[in-house]
Amino acid sequence: MAIRKLTKVGAVEMLKTANLAFGDELEVEFKGEEIILRKNKNVKLPKGVDAEFMEMLSDVIKEHDEAFKGLVDR
Repeated sequence: MAIRKLTKVGAVEMLKTANLAFGDELEVEFKGEEIILRKNKNVKLPKGVDAEFMEMLSDVIKEHDEAFKGLVDR
């Protein structure tokens, strides 16, 4: 188990490990002193956007991940 302080800079590693990204919707569950976060699986797509398009977009993003990361610093 890792204990981390949640900051924008330090959170990137945790988000990748959990397959999360900034802007994702999370389910929050409280169990005593624990807080459990889960990615919301019931995401509603905008009108006119279907799941097939989102899957294709996801594939393109994964394929060009390094190029997109390089654009961040520009």
